[in-house]
Order: sequence, then structure tokens, then C-alpha cells
Amino acid sequence: MKECLFCKIASGEIPAKVVYKDEQVIAFEDIKPQAPVHIIIIPRTHIETIADMDTDNSRDLVDIFEVSKRIATDKNILEKGYRLVINCREDGGQEIYHMHIHLLGGRKMAWPPG
Repeated sequence: MKECLFCKIASGEIPAKVVYKDEQVIAFEDIKPQAPVHIIIIPRTHIETIADMDTDNSRDLVDIFEVSKRIATDKNILEKGYRLVINCREDGGQEIYHMHIHLLGGRKMAWPPG
């Protein structure tokens, strides 16, 4: 998608503080972090929302979850814990319409979230 911010980050057109990348996934620091560790993990494939996931692109979600564990290990938050958040559409708080996961850690998380 030409106008998608996350597609532009994935392609390198817009710079980001990348913490992980491979053929399927790219992960980068959030520009408005809500925790000491706040990483955005996206599939390189443009999928607008988690509701648009299906059997044809389900491997993208598996890849993202595998990368989230790797990043949690690298950031030394795997053992103490972390939170993964997927926002879906307007009422769910989604701002960028490219499916993504927020990895948050480095502090105690409260419940319920915002």
C-alpha cells in the first residue's frame, strides 16, 4: 500500500529504530513508548487489521509471535513478563491500518488496560 506508514517503514522509505527484521517481519521502537520497552512488530505483508487474518496469511501471525518471544529475550523481559497488544479498528484503538502487535515490558502492567 503506497500510503501505509508501516509499509513505508518496512520498505526502508521511512527510517525507524529497527530492532529486528527478516523476510517476513520487521520490528521497531514505538515513537510514543508506553513502557520502557515498547516495540511494534509487523508483517511485511500489508494486512489492515487482525480481523483480516485468514488461513492464507495465518503464517504471518505465527512469525510475529515467534519474533515477539525473541525480542522479549533480547530485551531481558522474557522471565519477568511482558504484554502483547493487538488493537483492531477504531473502537479498539487502532491508529495505523497495518496489522501490528505492541510488545510492552520493563515495568509492571496494570489491569484493566486503558
